[in-house]
Amino acid sequence: MRLLRTVRTMSQASSEVQLSALRLKYCERKDAFLEENIKVKNPFCLFRDWLELALKTPEILEPNAAALATVSPAGKPSNRFVLVKEATAEGFTFFTNYGSRKADDIKANPNVAISFYWLPLRRSVRIEGVAEKISPEDSLKYFHQRPRASQIGAAASPQSQRIPSRNYLDEVEAGIKQKLGPDGEVPLPNWGGYLVRPDLIEFWQGQTDRLHDRIRFRRGDEVESEIDGKLVHKGEDGWVYERLAP
Repeated sequence: MRLLRTVRTMSQASSEVQLSALRLKYCERKDAFLEENIKVKNPFCLFRDWLELALKTPEILEPNAAALATVSPAGKPSNRFVLVKEATAEGFTFFTNYGSRKADDIKANPNVAISFYWLPLRRSVRIEGVAEKISPEDSLKYFHQRPRASQIGAAASPQSQRIPSRNYLDEVEAGIKQKLGPDGEVPLPNWGGYLVRPDLIEFWQGQTDRLHDRIRFRRGDEVESEIDGKLVHKGEDGWVYERLAP
């Protein structure tokens, strides 16, 4: 971190930012992420272990923040950050406006990718899978667990749609508050959750020598036929795992 701060200080002192000089120190060889370190060969169990460490790391302010990638009906990719609100053996759940760009993309093509990056740990998790809406009941339940201001904000915002100004949002929000009063229940807008059911989860740990560790888990109809004990290994619960070159 000291080297990175020094380079940034030098960049600020010059007229040109030296992006090519930015180089963060990652893990050392003695701390390599090895297959024998994985106690249970199931990616959900491993993800929970990594997430637990991220939750205990004070420098990571939002360990559930993840980049969500979707593809439009025209084949154009789009990426944005979301907050993953649940991670279970079924998959990863996030919430959004069902009229947003991401929702339109998922309706046309439910194949998505999610990436977590926990910089202080030098770790990242990549997920690929299929997104599906959760039940309206579960969306409503979570919606009313949110702070009331967040509920009103979701009701006021036509996410991803063009609006004339910031004042427009403030006026809509004020109108909702006036209509509901201080205690009125906020009705569920066109908003809810998606569950991403993964068929691929990759765990990455950065190494200072750039020989990064990458272990990938996959599952599907044909993956177990690839098991050879050398490149592709049998995991648990229908998963296989393999090491990838960095």
